[in-house]
Amino acid sequence: MADADVIPIGSGGRPGRGSGRRTTPSAAARALAGSSARRKPKRRKAPETPAEPVAVVPDVEGAPVPEAPAAFDFAGLERVVRELFGDEGERRVAEWLAFLRRRLSGNYEVDEFGYDEDLTDQVLLPLLRPLAEKWFRVEVRGVENIPSDGGALIVANHSGTMPLDGLVTQLIVADHGHRPLRTLAADLVFQTPFVGELARKGGATLASNDDAERLLGRGDLVGVWPEGFKGIGKPFSERYKLQRFGRGGFVSAAMRTGVPIVPCSIVGAEEIYPLVGNIASLARLLGVPYIPITPFFPLLGPLGLIPLPSKWLIEFGEPIRTDDFPDGAADDPMLVFNVTDQVRETIQQTLYTLLMQRRSVFF
Repeated sequence: MADADVIPIGSGGRPGRGSGRRTTPSAAARALAGSSARRKPKRRKAPETPAEPVAVVPDVEGAPVPEAPAAFDFAGLERVVRELFGDEGERRVAEWLAFLRRRLSGNYEVDEFGYDEDLTDQVLLPLLRPLAEKWFRVEVRGVENIPSDGGALIVANHSGTMPLDGLVTQLIVADHGHRPLRTLAADLVFQTPFVGELARKGGATLASNDDAERLLGRGDLVGVWPEGFKGIGKPFSERYKLQRFGRGGFVSAAMRTGVPIVPCSIVGAEEIYPLVGNIASLARLLGVPYIPITPFFPLLGPLGLIPLPSKWLIEFGEPIRTDDFPDGAADDPMLVFNVTDQVRETIQQTLYTLLMQRRSVFF
């Protein structure tokens, strides 16, 4: 058998064919060393000021991993807020942050009527406060007549074309009586998009005997404006003349639950939008009680919606007790009418007294 030719495998030539040259181990080592030397990157000079070292902690397998970033400097933010807004501003910012945290986490409650106390105290009432304190400069009397606990029915006169008196009364009771006021509103309020949902969250509920009795029975303060749309939609020439108080349903609700009735008289709301006319045909077309015409609306467009800065006086009268009436008194129409008339006359006489004490409409 002839000797087989050995074809050496070289570094050149076509793949699988060899180059025809023999390469000694020493030559291959030198070639490899030379190639490695050519590919070796140059070292960069270290900066003169080294960067701040990053702390590392070993992971489970022992390999170092970067440590988590340091926590946000809340103390520094607190100092900045205190310097810019003072201690009161710092408190408000802290309350807002806590409010946002509760809203995002869903840690708030809404009762069976839709009342969102957290939203009301943190957003709705603070929006009303500058209007009441700076614009209307409300002066409050008889705060001691607001019960500190237990159910009670606050009955007030209604006026002003727009029901701002109800919102301001709710704010006053919260700030001075330190209790939420649950208001009874007309059907139209809850039929209006967005307004109805906002009213529910702000503590309003349907003006019905069933809802009123449920709220009073569980010890809430309830506010009612028995004149309704007849009160806020009356002409300016009839200002501070109370309209009919309906059928006295609020009185029967108070009698059934045995809670006191607190008369509330409001002076100043009649002048915020002096009603001089009504577009009755358009009101019927839209299904609303009236379309007001004031000295500034619709003449000035949206500017006419700004209320005039009248001076307000609000007085809470002595409570009228209902727990002394015999059982079944709420079903006696004559007795209910007499108590209703007593409440109405008390508010009317107080209005006349406050008007005599007021120096002027705007001061």
